[in-house]
Amino acid sequence: MKTRLVNLLKILVTLALLAFILTRVDLQLVAGIIARADLPLLLLATAMYFFAIFLSAVKWQILVKAQAIDASLGDLLAFTLMALFFGNVLPSNVGGDVIRAYDLARVTKGRAEAAAISVVVDRLMGLFAFFAAAMVTAALATMMLTQAQALEQIETATVIAASAFVALCAMLFSRRFATRIAGLFEIGPAKRFQPIALNVYRALQVYRFRYRALALNVLLSMAIVVITAGVWFVVGRAVGITDTSFFAFLLFNPLIAFVLLIPISFNGLGPKEAAVVFFFGLVGVPNANALAMSLLFHVIVVVTSLPGGFVWFMKRRHATAHEYEASEMLQPAPVSSDSSQ
Repeated sequence: MKTRLVNLLKILVTLALLAFILTRVDLQLVAGIIARADLPLLLLATAMYFFAIFLSAVKWQILVKAQAIDASLGDLLAFTLMALFFGNVLPSNVGGDVIRAYDLARVTKGRAEAAAISVVVDRLMGLFAFFAAAMVTAALATMMLTQAQALEQIETATVIAASAFVALCAMLFSRRFATRIAGLFEIGPAKRFQPIALNVYRALQVYRFRYRALALNVLLSMAIVVITAGVWFVVGRAVGITDTSFFAFLLFNPLIAFVLLIPISFNGLGPKEAAVVFFFGLVGVPNANALAMSLLFHVIVVVTSLPGGFVWFMKRRHATAHEYEASEMLQPAPVSSDSSQ
């Protein structure tokens, strides 16, 4: 019941924000812009987004190897695609990181905690790169755009969120903090979870001195930020936004993503469109073009997530076939009805 209510609220927020935006633009104009969008450029943007997904699997593999987990890049890419499918296409409350952790844990043979921690640290390093980019771009936008007084509040919120994030990371990797938390698992029912907590602690400590792995992961995360800004830039060119420099797209990409950190809508629809119209309006992009760009960007996100559904279906079909073969092998042999015996 609670899950349905949350989903309903997200859908209502999405519809309310979209309705608000659509009242401020000419729908026929937006539809015309989308219809005339440059298809080759949209295909290029889609290919670039696929490349960003591939890099996401590569940067995750760096952390997986640090845990001495035997998982191929192909497997990690498949897990990433399935996570995107469930996170971007289906109206599910199961996050993509949960899907990644679950799928990796199934192939680690008793190292589920290490698999989960690799996903957590991968997300943390990605957020570190994102917050660093958001803080820099918010500061630059505030200084360089004369119409950007409203960005001062965004910059303040980014600094607060980044500070809280850094504090959280420090606590996670702190042995002193872990020692204090360990005492909680000596009390009553929590004692049952002490072995799991110990495995989680050990998995986290693996990364304490893996500076090279963490640095490579952050660098790839930064590269993904730049590539996704490039995707926005190419989509913008496809819908006629030709007077806006790449720097503006690089400036606004992490700020738009920062707005989407608040999970109040269905797959980011609504808040993303509002943020795109607002930010690009600061550099003179017409609302109709900005909205068309945002909607086409969302289409690219969905299209690049669809292969994950195919991968999930094939894996499920393969698993079902194996279960059927196993059940056939367990069937008792037929009893002969030969009367001569």
